[in-house]
Amino acid sequence: MTTTLDTGLRQRITTVQETIAAAAARSGRAASSVRLVAVCKTVDRSAVDAAYALGLRSFGENRVQDALAKFAEDVPSDLDLHMIGALQTNKARQVVGTFSLIHSLDRRSLADELDRRASQAGIVQPVLIQVNVGREPQKHGCDVEGIPALIEHTLARPALALRGFMTMAPLTATMEEARPVFVEMREIQARMAARYLEADLAELSMGMTNDYPAAIEEGATLVRVGRAIFQDSRG
Repeated sequence: MTTTLDTGLRQRITTVQETIAAAAARSGRAASSVRLVAVCKTVDRSAVDAAYALGLRSFGENRVQDALAKFAEDVPSDLDLHMIGALQTNKARQVVGTFSLIHSLDRRSLADELDRRASQAGIVQPVLIQVNVGREPQKHGCDVEGIPALIEHTLARPALALRGFMTMAPLTATMEEARPVFVEMREIQARMAARYLEADLAELSMGMTNDYPAAIEEGATLVRVGRAIFQDSRG
């Protein structure tokens, strides 16, 4: 029997998916070119399992310990777990191999430790470089000016696979206020892709509940949406 929670969750997921498809169409792309990462940091495993049953496959966590506890057992083989929060270097061993994509590589020391741990595990770890496009002092992320050096450093690490970039607009911004951040990140991506032809920098992780339609219109391939999906999941 379908529960009230399932009905509400299904409706919210459908709304987000329809919004993604519409925004992608406005930018001349197919909805399939945008991957929805359901941010599940505020909900328990039962809510994740319900979303999985309704077709979602990519889930994002901000805190390593919370994610390890939540996904300690019975994880479907096709569930992709994304690390989207700031990452301490001493957590590298725990995230390598656990997360299909790390969105928050922002410094050389972290690249070195992730590479070392991935090499020890015999795997190649996909990563995105997080860029502080908005130049907010309280935010993590590589400075715009430091992007080339971090790209080159990461490309030289054999156990890391650089896939592109992540950024966040200011949390207080409206969707239109956020748009310039997404435009700048897309322009940076284009410049870096032309400069580093040997790299695959196709992924752009940008956009959250408040602004993901604008992010998609400006080129996002990954959107990190939590509240619009899980807002009522705990009653």
